[in-house]
Formats: sequence, C-alpha cells, structure tokens
Amino acid sequence: MAQLLSTSPVAVEQILNSISLGLILVDAEQRICLWNGWIERHSGVAAEQALGRQISEAFEELPSRAILTAISNTLNYGLPVVLSNALHRSPLPLFDRSEQDDEKKRIHQSITITPLSADDGSRLCLIQVSDSSTSIKREKILRTHSEALKREATTDSLTGIYNRRFFDEHYKIAMGHAVRNNVPLSIFMLDIDFFKEYNDSYGHVAGDKTLIQVAAALRKQLLRATDVLARFGGEEFILMLPNMAPELAMQFAEKLRTAVWDLNIPHINSRVGDRVSISIGFSNYHKHPDVDQHMLLKCADAALYEAKKTGRNRSHYLPLQDFHVPSASIAESADSHDEGLLS
Repeated sequence: MAQLLSTSPVAVEQILNSISLGLILVDAEQRICLWNGWIERHSGVAAEQALGRQISEAFEELPSRAILTAISNTLNYGLPVVLSNALHRSPLPLFDRSEQDDEKKRIHQSITITPLSADDGSRLCLIQVSDSSTSIKREKILRTHSEALKREATTDSLTGIYNRRFFDEHYKIAMGHAVRNNVPLSIFMLDIDFFKEYNDSYGHVAGDKTLIQVAAALRKQLLRATDVLARFGGEEFILMLPNMAPELAMQFAEKLRTAVWDLNIPHINSRVGDRVSISIGFSNYHKHPDVDQHMLLKCADAALYEAKKTGRNRSHYLPLQDFHVPSASIAESADSHDEGLLS
C-alpha cells in the first residue's frame, strides 16, 4: 500500500478529495498540510487558501476553543482525542452548502484527532471530521416514533385522556405508595347518564363528540401532576387522586358533576334533566388494614351503582370500611347497571 501511494500521487489526491470524510493535517506549528475536498466543500475555503496557514486562521470563523485545545494536546503529548457530537456539536465552522436558506447552518460533527510522526521525527496531527447530521435526524425520528407509540399505548384514541391500561399500571403504584406512607388515596368512578338513549337520539358521531367534551371538562378539574383521569370503557371514566381526604373528595365530586352539567349538552331522552349529566361513585383509602388493591375499585364501583340507583346526576360516597363484597363481583356486573335500572 505504501508503494502504491508513493507512485500514484494523482490517484491518492483523487481518493482524498472523493471520500465522504473531512481530512485536515497540521504540522507541529499547527500549519495546514492537507485540506481535502470534503473540507473545501463544507468550509467554503479552497485548499490553495488554507494550505500553510494556521488552523485557527484558515476558516471563515474561529474554530471552537475545545478543538483548538485538543489539537494542541495531541501535538504536545501525542494522545488521540475524540470530540463526540453529544458534547461538541459543531467544533469547526463547517456548513451544509446545499442549503438554500439565507442563514448558514453548521453541520453536526464527530471529530477524531490522531497524532502522526513525520519523516523528520516531528509530530503531525490528523483531524478526521464526519457529518453526524444524518444520524441525529435518524435518532430524532426514532425518538418521535417511540414517543408516538408510547402515547398510543397509554392514551384513549377518542378523548385524548389516559386509557384503562395506563390507569391499571399507575393505580398499583399509587396504592403501594399510599399503603407504605399511610397517605389517603381517592378513587372516583363515573359514567354518563342514559348514554345509550343519547346515542339512539343523536347518533354515534354526536355521542363521540359528547365523550370528548365530557373528558375535557373532567380534565380541567385536575390541578396536580399526580392526578390521573382515564377512560375506563364506553361512557365510563375513572379518576385517581392521591393525598385527598374524604371531605375534600366530596367537594371534588360535586365539582366534577357540575362541570359536566354546565356543558349544557342537550339530552331530550334523559330521565333526570334536559341535558347530559353524570353519576359519580367514590371511595377513599387511608390506613385501612388488610385491604387489597382491588377492594377500593370495587367500593367506588358500588358507590356508583348507588348513585345511579338513587336517581342519577349525583355523587355517592361509600366509606371503604362500610363496604362488603357481595357474592357476585360488582366489577362483573358493572355492564348491567343501566339495564337493571331501566327495567
């Protein structure tokens, strides 16, 4: 290979100017000995202008202090240096000359600085520059795609609030925290009154729009990052609020009910009013011994059943200590609430 290079200077020059990699060679005095075509294209400085000049003076703008220091260290101590794109995005003033914008944009760079020995024993410094812009764009695309997949996995596609899968995962965490730290945890279960009749009267498109409006009204009532609102299924929603005592939960339940009532969405076939309303059941965990994580959900569901049975468009609180699990699971009978009440 050494013999080929020594006998084919034209071929070597063509190779150096054709590769998709920037190459700069500086001597012990930091004077430029090599300035290949890639550097020419991205710096806008011809090799004839750069050769023999100090590297700090060869570009249109001053290189970063980091790369000038790295070059000095390599020449003085003979140690290779890598300037990663993560820490040094654009150490050299190199630009994407294909850009049509008036404003020049530096390309992202990954730089390797390697010590070499000249024939006279002096030290040279080879600077290799690669364009990291493509890999950065690819990483951004992958990150965006990953975030989109995460949103799809945890968000209800219609209403934009969390889905049941997200709630189930975070409820386990919240309940564990409440048990370990002896702090209260409130659960609210609610659904839209006579929603089947609403869809029969106005159509499913209008029904979807109402679900979106109700979800938005409920979400506006949440003030803390730890509060969770999710669509539990169909027209049913669930809320989880850590560190909320029962007396505050009662006030909050009324805020939820009023927020939906104040939307003033007409419902001609509602049996409790002239507009869309909700029924709410809620319960609270606080220092209850021997309670598994499912008990609080079942208690809130039982409270919702009572709110519907006693007239709807209201909230009902069922203390956890007063809840007794029926022989048939309430969770299994949740879908039959409306049918039993309408018969």
